[in-house]
Amino acid sequence: MTARLAIATHNAHKVGEIWAILAPAVPGLTREDVASAKELGAPSPVEDGTSFAENALIKARALAASTGLPAIADDSGIAVDVMGGAPGIFSALWSGRHGADQENLDLLLAQMADIPDEHRAASFVCAAVLVMPDGREVVCEGRQPGRLLRAPQGDHGFGYDPIFVGEGQTLSNAELDADAKNAVSHRGAAFRALAPEVAKVLGS
Repeated sequence: MTARLAIATHNAHKVGEIWAILAPAVPGLTREDVASAKELGAPSPVEDGTSFAENALIKARALAASTGLPAIADDSGIAVDVMGGAPGIFSALWSGRHGADQENLDLLLAQMADIPDEHRAASFVCAAVLVMPDGREVVCEGRQPGRLLRAPQGDHGFGYDPIFVGEGQTLSNAELDADAKNAVSHRGAAFRALAPEVAKVLGS
């Protein structure tokens, strides 16, 4: 494998999203330039940070150290206003099992069942980071404000996408195609902000 950039995730959905966001923003970047932690055989570190940025840095630092490659990572989740910002950094394991998307979504809907529409504000939040093997680090953040639906809508996306409608939208994130979602999403905003730094590192 001739990768020049490592992505600290084992989630194929996330790899696809990050690639789709970075490709048009980093001149000359090809799919062969990029490899996920899974493709590189790198283990997942324990994410014990107290913020999205801390957890993203933990993943990227570990991957940069184990591969010797510049590493990018993100940590993201949904923050519900009336829940004080929860699930937040615990979004992926809200139901008690990491990555159980349907269970996490069902639990959040149940917890919000009695909350009236005017108090269902929420935001998707993402911290995207770049860590160099020499220790240099860059952190960028993105946010997509919106509200929670009462039932899932749409078959695209993953995680909480089916129950989230972004500000100014009429469709859930799961009803948007990949390009439309990336144009408005928290992850899209964070990685577009990070893209110039990636381009510098890769000499693009």
